[in-house]
Amino acid sequence: MATGRAAAAANRFGLGARAGELARIGQDPRGWLQAQLGAPPRIAAFDGLPGSRDYLTLYIQVQQQRRAARERMAAEGGASGAGASNDRPKRVGGRNELRKALLNELVLRQGVAVASSDSFRERLVRFWSNHFAISVDKRIASLFAAPMEREAIRPNATGRFGDLLLAVERHPGMLLYLDNARSVGAGSRQAQRAAQRTQARPNARRRGLNENLAREIMELHTLGVNAGYTQADVIEFAKAITGWSVARPHEAGGGNGFVFHAQAHEPGDRRVFGNFYRQAGEQQGIAILHALAVHPATAQHVSLKLARHFVADQPPPALVERMARTWVDTGGDLARVCNTMLGDELAWDEGCRKFKNPDDFCLSALRACRLDDKADLAMAMQMQGQLGQPVFQPRSPAGFGDVAADWGGPDALFKRVQAAQRLADRMQVGPEATPLALGQAALGPALDMQTATALRRAESVQQGVALLLGSPAFQWRT
Repeated sequence: MATGRAAAAANRFGLGARAGELARIGQDPRGWLQAQLGAPPRIAAFDGLPGSRDYLTLYIQVQQQRRAARERMAAEGGASGAGASNDRPKRVGGRNELRKALLNELVLRQGVAVASSDSFRERLVRFWSNHFAISVDKRIASLFAAPMEREAIRPNATGRFGDLLLAVERHPGMLLYLDNARSVGAGSRQAQRAAQRTQARPNARRRGLNENLAREIMELHTLGVNAGYTQADVIEFAKAITGWSVARPHEAGGGNGFVFHAQAHEPGDRRVFGNFYRQAGEQQGIAILHALAVHPATAQHVSLKLARHFVADQPPPALVERMARTWVDTGGDLARVCNTMLGDELAWDEGCRKFKNPDDFCLSALRACRLDDKADLAMAMQMQGQLGQPVFQPRSPAGFGDVAADWGGPDALFKRVQAAQRLADRMQVGPEATPLALGQAALGPALDMQTATALRRAESVQQGVALLLGSPAFQWRT
């Protein structure tokens, strides 16, 4: 019989129990979780997917095709009269390739989460993707959220935070989303050449310093908004990471498309958050990131976010303090920080629980009902958007909200009941798939008596499954 801690391991810390999973977790739920904090496993489903460098090349090709189409339309309009210029250009083939590639990657990502036996690790990956949020409604970054998760976050999700931080901030997705790819220091060689060109062409456009990435690293990714840094710190940090950009066509760069443009870098020493950095070029920004990654303010800020995500909207302060202390003592070893959380009785308290966001709801429902073909996965992604959490689209670098108030409104709950019925209708019914058996397999002891009685009395399996997925018990990670 499943224990309450086995259910908490699968549901509070994981993505929801699959059939038979609570029994497999058995009497050692903490060990089951800790075993997932080792080296990242190879995900065969991702083999052969395009890398960010491939997406960059394809994106540039599409931009060139669109530019050529606009120029052709303008020429045709000038030759045949004003009316012709109002026709919309035909959709270019490369754009369709981009959409297909992105949809394929998103469906594969969903399938990996639904099928995974390492759902704690998968939840950690999703946590870090939201912590380092990219919103795909910004067109220039739309292709890179999923590859950034695959290339930068997955390999580092349980390693050192400094390595994770560096991998993310130098990824083309983040550099494009927060505009650092176009940031140029005022005293750089590129700015000086631009100034000379401006004298000859006064209307020429000039690039300048962009503070977006530096600000969000300090405010969201590391120290937190109340850490005491100043606008001067942000500006100096932004200068240190000038030149961090993405590879142009036929330009050598990192495997994922990162390149350092020395000619755009602002020379000179920097003072950021009380420390001096005298490194040259790319190494200056790296040194600052390393310092921010192990700062006590970062330890406190990110430990609070981790505890809030996994334990409760208002996590026990003593738990957060112990996690932050481990962070500082180990130099940001994320596996050790997570082990501190898992080893603390406060994290397992029966009074702690988390309301499922739409991603949690859809994934746990798919896992409970064994819905894992491509049509099911695609429908669930569409459903997630209808429930208010479109995939990789938080519309802000701050990511999606992570407390019950963000997701528990009356309209949202009504939509979940409708979604529960749609999911239940897709389920393939077998002789062992009674609603009560599914409820016990998914929730264990968290299946309350009232819900169990309703499942027994259901007139059909589909009705019972809809009742289960729409029940109050299923809305919480307990």
